[in-house]
Amino acid sequence: MLQPVNGKFDMPTLPYGTADLAPALSQESILFHFGKHLQTYVNNLNAALPGSGFEGKSLEEIVKSAEGGIFNNAGQILNHTLYFLQFKPASSSNVPTGRIAELIVRDFGTFEKFKDDFQTKGAGLFGSGWVWLSATDNEKLVITQEANAQNPITKDLKPLLTFDVWEHAYYIDYRNRRPDYLKALWNIVNWDVVNERLG
Repeated sequence: MLQPVNGKFDMPTLPYGTADLAPALSQESILFHFGKHLQTYVNNLNAALPGSGFEGKSLEEIVKSAEGGIFNNAGQILNHTLYFLQFKPASSSNVPTGRIAELIVRDFGTFEKFKDDFQTKGAGLFGSGWVWLSATDNEKLVITQEANAQNPITKDLKPLLTFDVWEHAYYIDYRNRRPDYLKALWNIVNWDVVNERLG
């Protein structure tokens, strides 16, 4: 649960340097996407919280019950936090291990099939949003497309992995080539984090 500190939400701390995800995500991209876009969502939510009835609530609680601007900013903070904290420096043979690997094979047949399905849904989402791998209560894996600031927790799913398909996530490095961006992210996914989220 992402809790406020002294009534305000803080920026997450990256577990890597801003240049460490290149070439999948350049330092310039991280500085703008994390340092400016996410910071704006945090600032906007903190400014809107006083008198809103959501003071002291966790980010997840706000996302599940808020509407309008508070929901949009809280959702984007939650989504971006899950996005940025799921990465690590690139590995040429980066494949899932542990329980998540077993569930991917069970529910999608192969890791390659899962990647194809995930990338297809990410590339095919119209406009701005997110593609997610989530788990149901009985650990069935599902891929969902979520528009704008939506998060799978509003559907009672447990979010495990997400690729941001808002243009600001990839335009610096990939211009309008969203499929190339999606393909590149597999090299930097930290599957240990995904397993931790699975629980």
